[in-house]
Amino acid sequence: MFRLTDRSNLSHADVVLFGLGYATLIFTVGYYVTGLHDEFRTGFAIEDGPVEWGTAVCLLLSSLVLLRNAWALRGRGALAVVLTAFYALAFFFGAGEEISWGYRLFDWEASEFFRQNNAQGETNIHNLVVGDVKLVKTLFGSGLTLAILLYLLVLPLVYARVGALARLADRLAIPVADTRHMILALVATVVIVAVQMMTKWESYEFVFSLLTVSIFLRPRNAEKVT
Repeated sequence: MFRLTDRSNLSHADVVLFGLGYATLIFTVGYYVTGLHDEFRTGFAIEDGPVEWGTAVCLLLSSLVLLRNAWALRGRGALAVVLTAFYALAFFFGAGEEISWGYRLFDWEASEFFRQNNAQGETNIHNLVVGDVKLVKTLFGSGLTLAILLYLLVLPLVYARVGALARLADRLAIPVADTRHMILALVATVVIVAVQMMTKWESYEFVFSLLTVSIFLRPRNAEKVT
């Protein structure tokens, strides 16, 4: 059964994370309705700007929280520990990809492989071009967005209603979003669909990264996966 999470029950971390999430969406809508689309693209959501770096930092924090959870799960079975550590590695990879593994931060030269096969000539995987296929539009585009929405909006509903799938999620040590996470995810999705600006997805990615930190700190099934 779903219940709205009362603000008094929010942790201090959630107050900060959700505050940043809703503030990001308000700013995004504000830039859109005032017609400041170029200012949004070249300022708020610029490459290597505050939103992108915020996403990278939160993905790294998510990885660290998952590592902490993996350590806490020792003694409850090797599978949960190994899978949680794997999830941590995936989010560490995501954080590195977000900033192209320090390509601009450290001002290093991309290798010949990336100069020839990366759409932006940078040291990341998601901008690779394989034949005529851009990974950013296939594996890291609509497919990843769908997976995120299934995780944030569908899995919690299924978890609450289908016992067998709930047990499977717990066995696989999958942290399940709670009601407060679902609401923010739904609001963010509506905003991103409604707003027509080139770099609007930077805001969506940042909100997602804030949500993962919160979910991994205190998921619906915390007693099973933390």
